[in-house]
Amino acid sequence: MEKIVIITGGNKGLGEGLSKVYHKNGYRVFSISRSIKEKFYTAEQYSCDLSKTETIAPTLTELFSHLDTTITKKILLINNAGDLGTVNTIENLNPKDISYTIRVNLIAPLILNSTFIKLTQGFDCKKEIINISSGAAINPYESWSLYCASKAGVDMMTKVISKEQKHAENGVKIVSIYPGIVDTDMQSKARNTPKENFKSVQRFIDFYKNGELSSPKEVAKKIYKLDKKGKLTNGLILDIRTV
Repeated sequence: MEKIVIITGGNKGLGEGLSKVYHKNGYRVFSISRSIKEKFYTAEQYSCDLSKTETIAPTLTELFSHLDTTITKKILLINNAGDLGTVNTIENLNPKDISYTIRVNLIAPLILNSTFIKLTQGFDCKKEIINISSGAAINPYESWSLYCASKAGVDMMTKVISKEQKHAENGVKIVSIYPGIVDTDMQSKARNTPKENFKSVQRFIDFYKNGELSSPKEVAKKIYKLDKKGKLTNGLILDIRTV
């Protein structure tokens, strides 16, 4: 029997950490990312730019054409890919940047979740979705309106889908996870933003200087353990720093 995990942005940062941890624990791993990483043997890679939302459903449908429902024990989608967006106050954001960030952070997970639930209706196995959200969903940061708003949307999407799937026959379990402060490109972008654009920049510089960033591997291991132990109950919004 086969355990399958599909991870967006699965070849770098937290996504790469998750790919490696799940692969090490016997999962068949698929990564959906904008680019293909050479010699990344942990995952079967599919190229898809999530900002081009019309390409998402066809990519996932193609991936599913290579799966066998009769031997699948569990199938999991992890919506990990995201973008901090332009860090600046709202009046300094242009419509193109606004549209891009909301497409990647919110519209893409909506389409992925919709398509995943549709395509797994014939799967008689455990079915899960983990949305990688952020404490920014509930904590407003000046100059992060795009990121905060999109992550708040991800959390509400999780709550709504959990209610819908609760009543579905062999429904999909869905959760949102706040991974904490992880040493990724997003953190680097935040601390390298000019202070005039981001008042809290020093706080993020201090996170880095004081060694307060968790490694992608550490966070991935924690998420996997919570998943394995059945701690990710349907509709849960969880900050992993509290467990």
